Amino acid sequence: ITVSKSSMQGAVQENGKINAECTAELKGSIAPSPTISSFSSPLQDHACVRDEAVHRDARPELRPTSNQSRSLDCQICEHITTIKSAPLVRCIQEHEQDFELREQMSGYKRMRRQHQKQLIALENRLKAEMDEHMLRLQKELETHANNTYIELERLAKRHVAQADKEIKSVAAEERRIQQQIVAQQKKELTGFLESQKKEYRLCKDKIKDEMSEDTCASKEEKQERLSRYKETMQHSQAEEEAHLLAQQRLVYDRSCRALKRRSLIRRHEFEQEQLREELNKKRTQKEMEHAMMIRQDESTQDLEHRQLQMLQKLRVELLRLQHQTELENQEEYNSRRQTELHRKHTLEQRQQPRNLKTLEMQIKKQFQDTCKVQNKQYKALRNHQLEVSNKGDHKTILKNLKEEQTRKLAILADL
Repeated sequence: ITVSKSSMQGAVQENGKINAECTAELKGSIAPSPTISSFSSPLQDHACVRDEAVHRDARPELRPTSNQSRSLDCQICEHITTIKSAPLVRCIQEHEQDFELREQMSGYKRMRRQHQKQLIALENRLKAEMDEHMLRLQKELETHANNTYIELERLAKRHVAQADKEIKSVAAEERRIQQQIVAQQKKELTGFLESQKKEYRLCKDKIKDEMSEDTCASKEEKQERLSRYKETMQHSQAEEEAHLLAQQRLVYDRSCRALKRRSLIRRHEFEQEQLREELNKKRTQKEMEHAMMIRQDESTQDLEHRQLQMLQKLRVELLRLQHQTELENQEEYNSRRQTELHRKHTLEQRQQPRNLKTLEMQIKKQFQDTCKVQNKQYKALRNHQLEVSNKGDHKTILKNLKEEQTRKLAILADL
């Protein structure tokens, strides 16, 4: 354990010397500038973990990956006027690798921002397209509703005109039929009165003939008998005329009621026909509106599906590009690290015999130092125990101490 700690401390001291030497050479050979002045911090971070043999024999390959790294190389070449040591070149290369990593991360960020902008632009374009589509559908529905309203208004006006015409036609028909009934009844009344007059004259002539044959009756009796017969005939004819007028009035009222009933039934059927026509028209318009809404819903679903496919396709493509870029960068990094590790392994194998010899000398020197320390501790312990113990036990104490010292040296030698 003591040997391992000492070896690590020696390696750290040697790496610290290399770090200080690399920093001093860099400060002395490169003039201060905004681009090169940032080398000092990564030099201290990376030089402390490198081996001296790697810094001395490595010949790294400078390979810029961007315009900024190439401009950085040009500035370094302008400031470096002499051939520098391998540790200094190694420090510059490590800084360039860090710069490449930072540029790579910046490239990832730029690529993601660009992809986000593309997605936002596509979403905005698809949203505008959907808004335009919905506005067009809304206008189509409004146009259909306006046309339906206009057609229903036109149908209502036509129904009102037909109803007025029908009412006028029914009223004219009623008047015509009433006039016919009145004329017929008037004709019947005139014929009845004529027949009564004829009958009255016949009866009067008959009575006169009978009275002229009766020679026994006086003239006053004949006149009274004739007057009584006339009165009876007139009363009978008046009753018959009143009965006829009553019958005519009853027939006229019945005819008017029947005509009114037929007119109402006809008007009701006409209104039912108009109502059925209006309902059929509304049902047709509703069916057309329903079919239009179904078609609009299907077109909206198709548009949404197509837009989602476009958006998903763009996302997949951008993700594929991002993964492809990351994969290429990772493969490049793996290849570079594999090359570096292979070179480092080759150098370590080349330097292994000298390193083993150095380590062996360090272990030998450490063993000798440890032996010296133990001898000093043994002498101090021996003198102390000889002072505090009896003189007769000195031989035994010396023997035990000698055996203990031999045992510890043997254990140390085995380590």
